[in-house]
Amino acid sequence: MYLSDLPKGAAATVEHVEDATASDAIAQRLRDLGFVHGEPVRIVTHAPWGGDPLLVQIGSTRFALRRREARRIVVSKEAA
Repeated sequence: MYLSDLPKGAAATVEHVEDATASDAIAQRLRDLGFVHGEPVRIVTHAPWGGDPLLVQIGSTRFALRRREARRIVVSKEAA
């Protein structure tokens, strides 16, 4: 499942970030921001009508991500 697919308020754990190319700067930046294997992540809110951005919390930090960026982050949803 991708981070972009999670509903508002849902918690998950980061599995990995997918690289689009061999030297994918966006994927590397996401990893630098803390989107690494085992990190808990939560969708705080979505933009209206399914648009950009998504407000994502990882640790105590919140990030606004475009859906296409969140679609690169593979997560496993936590049990309720």
